[in-house]
Amino acid sequence: MLTVALILLIVVLVAIFSVQNAVPVTISFFFWRFDASLAIVIFLSVLTGLITGVIVALFLVPKRSSSKTTPQ
Repeated sequence: MLTVALILLIVVLVAIFSVQNAVPVTISFFFWRFDASLAIVIFLSVLTGLITGVIVALFLVPKRSSSKTTPQ
């Protein structure tokens, strides 16, 4: 539950920060270029990072075996 609360707090803080920085910017990546609000760029960057972090964490958590070993 603490993790969910921490993630929600980070998302709210990033949302507040990005709304206060709503200047239009040009994003360039190789031959691809587009104009967007800095708020959208910041929010999507953090969201992408959170999703990537969750996916990586799911692969790093050791799997628990469902079979129980009985002492002999």
